Amino acid sequence: MSNTTVPWRGVHHLAMVTPDMDETVRFYVGVLGMPLRATLMAGPMRHYFFGIGPDMTVAFFEIKGAPTYAKAAGVIPDFVTQFDHLSIGMDDEADVRALRDRLLDAGCGVTDVVDHGIMKSIYFHDNNGIALEASWWVVDVAGDAAGDARAFSDPDPVAAVHEMAAGGLRHTPKTQLA
Repeated sequence: MSNTTVPWRGVHHLAMVTPDMDETVRFYVGVLGMPLRATLMAGPMRHYFFGIGPDMTVAFFEIKGAPTYAKAAGVIPDFVTQFDHLSIGMDDEADVRALRDRLLDAGCGVTDVVDHGIMKSIYFHDNNGIALEASWWVVDVAGDAAGDARAFSDPDPVAAVHEMAAGGLRHTPKTQLA
């Protein structure tokens, strides 16, 4: 496998489902303070985009009557799932704490600040029951300190991590479209 990197530019958008776009706009714009970046129709569905950073958005398709997603972030579910939570980056701990206060002022449930060692986070849910996290990196995993040992603390990492340290992955999985 090639060890060359792809020039990713961050999250373009994450697409999720809502049964009620009006309530979703009210939560993401009114409670979280995210700007509404685009509104369009994708066939019979509304498709709205909310800004979460430079050139990054979270998007929702409105599917009337769709069940909401009720699962606490990081908790093992008793049902099949493919999505755990969306974490949105913040500039510093003060911003994380200010968002926590904003959520509390809006009557939303939110955790205390959780210290994960390499980042600090709060957890809450949107109006669709989607588990959300707001995080600030304590260790700069994307910048000059990307080799910081605190970011690689798994005492027994998977084989792929050892292969990468030895020069490259021996294989990658094949996939098919559904």
